[in-house]
Amino acid sequence: MLAVKVVLITLVVIVLLYLFMIMPRMWGRPAREPHMRVLYAHRGLFDNKSDAPENSMKAFERAVAAGYGMELDVQTTKDGVPVVFHDFTLKRMARYPDGEAPADAPVNPDGSVGVAGKVCDYTWEELSRFHLLDTQERIPRFDEFLKMVGGRVPLIVELKIELKDLSVCRAASALLDDYTGVYCIESFNPLGLWWYRRNRPEVMRGQLADSFRKSEGWNAPLYWLLEFLMFNVLSRPDFIAYNHKYRGNLSRVLTTGIFGALPVAWTIRSEDELADNRKHFRVFIFDSFVPKEGPAVKQI
Repeated sequence: MLAVKVVLITLVVIVLLYLFMIMPRMWGRPAREPHMRVLYAHRGLFDNKSDAPENSMKAFERAVAAGYGMELDVQTTKDGVPVVFHDFTLKRMARYPDGEAPADAPVNPDGSVGVAGKVCDYTWEELSRFHLLDTQERIPRFDEFLKMVGGRVPLIVELKIELKDLSVCRAASALLDDYTGVYCIESFNPLGLWWYRRNRPEVMRGQLADSFRKSEGWNAPLYWLLEFLMFNVLSRPDFIAYNHKYRGNLSRVLTTGIFGALPVAWTIRSEDELADNRKHFRVFIFDSFVPKEGPAVKQI
C-alpha cells in the first residue's frame, strides 16, 4: 500500500512539475488585441521567382500596401548592425555582384552560386554589396525597414540567435525602443525571450517551436525539450508560434488551451490550410498565396 502511495505521489509531482515548466506568462501580460484579426505575411509579401524576394524591402513594401502584418527575421553583422535576413548562412539567398564570385563559392542544389559564410562573418559595408537572388534587392538594415513601415502595420520580429550570443536582442531593442508601431518579438532560442523577460518585460514575446524530430531528424535532448516547450520556465512567453502541422503537440495544447497563451500558426501556405487551422489558432503567418479574405485589419 505504501508503495502505491509513493508511486501516486511521484506521478502527481511529475505532472505538476511538467505543468510548471510549460506555463507561459500568467500575470502582467501585454495587450494582445493589436495583434488579433491580423494576417502576417511571412518575410513580407514575397515571391522568390520575382523581383520581390523574401525579406526584401520590395516584399515588405508590398505587404504594407496590401495592409498585411509582417513576420521578419533579424540578426546582426560582424560589426553589430541589425539586418533582416532569415538563414544564418548566406548561400541560399545572397549572390555576389556580377563577375565577383570566387572559384570556391558554394553552389546551391539548383546550380546557383551563393555567397560563402554567415551573416555574422561580414561587416554591414561588406554585406551591402550582395544581391538577394537574381534581383537588384539588397539585404535591408533593420532600421531602414522600421522607418519604411512607420507603424502602419503590426510586426512579428523573429530574433535569430545562435547558441548563447544575445547581441541581436540588445541591438534590435535599441531600435525598437524608439519605434512607435505595434510589434512583438519571437525566437526559437528561449535565451532571447529570457533576455526580453528580464530587460523588456512590457514587450509581448513568443516561443517558436516545431516537432524538430519529425521536421529535421534531430534527436538530441535539447530539441526534445524545445519541442515540448519545457524552456517556458525560463522565458514565460505570451504566445506560442508552432508549426501548424504538429498542432496536436501536448505541450502546445496545454499551454494555449489551459494556460491561455496566444496560439500562433506558422507557416500557412494555402486557403485549405488556413481554413483547417481556424479553430486551433488565433493568429496566422502565411506565405506562397494571398488569402482570399484579405487583411482583416487595414493599416493602423
